[in-house]
Amino acid sequence: MTTNAQVRTIAAALTGWLLSAHVAGAQAAFPSTFKTQTITVAEGVDIFVRSGGSGPAVILIHGFGDTGDMWAPLAGELSKSHTVIVPDLRGMGLSSHPASGYEKKTEAADIRAVVRALGYDRAAVVGHDIGDMVAYAYAAQYPDKVERLVLMDAPLPGIEPWDAVAHSKGTWHFYFGGPDAERLVQGRERIYLDRFWNEFAANPSRIDEATRTHYAAIYARPGAMHSGFQQFAAFDRDGEDNKLFQHTKLRMPVLAIGGEKSFGALMAANARNVATDVREVIAPDAGHWLMEENPSFVVPLISDFLGDAQRSAGDRRLAIREYQFAGARAGGTGTSGVSGIETIVLKGDPNRSGIYTIMLRVPAHTRIAAHEHPDDRVATVVSGTWYFGYGDSFNEGVLKALPAGSFYTEPPRRAHFAETRDEPVLVQITGFGPSGTEYIGADVGQTRTSAGPKGRGP
Repeated sequence: MTTNAQVRTIAAALTGWLLSAHVAGAQAAFPSTFKTQTITVAEGVDIFVRSGGSGPAVILIHGFGDTGDMWAPLAGELSKSHTVIVPDLRGMGLSSHPASGYEKKTEAADIRAVVRALGYDRAAVVGHDIGDMVAYAYAAQYPDKVERLVLMDAPLPGIEPWDAVAHSKGTWHFYFGGPDAERLVQGRERIYLDRFWNEFAANPSRIDEATRTHYAAIYARPGAMHSGFQQFAAFDRDGEDNKLFQHTKLRMPVLAIGGEKSFGALMAANARNVATDVREVIAPDAGHWLMEENPSFVVPLISDFLGDAQRSAGDRRLAIREYQFAGARAGGTGTSGVSGIETIVLKGDPNRSGIYTIMLRVPAHTRIAAHEHPDDRVATVVSGTWYFGYGDSFNEGVLKALPAGSFYTEPPRRAHFAETRDEPVLVQITGFGPSGTEYIGADVGQTRTSAGPKGRGP
């Protein structure tokens, strides 16, 4: 006997096949090993899901103007090392259109139910646009279930500088909705969506005709545009929820990606208000539609970020020219947090118990005030000349010049300081985490840093 759930799964799969056949070639295909199904997560709420691959789970969450189809290129790459879960949000794509529940914390609960139904518990989470708002709500509500978080080109409601974004001329669509708005858009979904693709792209031609036709057909389905407007209508409530979530900052590594011609560095500034370990990346030659505009940059960037933990336990061989500082984080656990210093993690995780190795690139003419770390560390100067000393306050007279190849130690709770002069320096540090940074009170004001007196570094 065929169950109701099986009927829904078959119907959703047929609908997806018919839509994809109607606009063949609109999107890169998911691997043939991926399966589709519909999972009931609450009464009247059915979520359409694509999944495939093997290994640690990663959830990819789309935004407005897209569906889960946007993730096909990334899903194909990640499925080589991960189990990839790609839902359509409630009211979007091939998921059902309930009358309510468009607050992002409720949609995050939908995603949590999907992950559990598929037999997984912990996962990395990646979100774009409205999807990154859902991704944050997921991480905030289930922080011990999230390995890593990627937020892509949409600030979080209620979190600075949200007010400036929400009241700019370009975001009038946040307040566009209701029966009359729906009547205006009905039958003209393509025209309405073209506005987003044209105005928010660095190069609108990269959202090609097939892609536009594909999504316009999906958003023209009964109830689809109404549900889309509801996503925006919930922003005020989302802001209230996020201000409460903000009281407990996220501790997992966060990758904040902004399009060069869109939100850019604002993404990381926004994320640092809710998380302690944020890596800032600006996607070049791209506006808001990162996956469509510059997938050759975004796909390996996210794949590399999610693969850090896995690679830490494996074999790695890197020549000096192979260090990937293009996606480096500013600051990070176990560093001084000084502005301008870039950090990459070569092995392990300095936030967790166990061995780790980090590489710092320090600009010329940088001074680091006296600070200490809780763990025992050893370091090697890879390039340039590093001027290093021990003591509770910066003292240029006791600095020792350490040229490339030099070795030094940072014993636990042993205060030290350093500077560069006319050249940048690469320093490799190995310790046993969890690490952190505490500045010595008398020296705090001497160095630009996000660490306060006797407070942990970023």
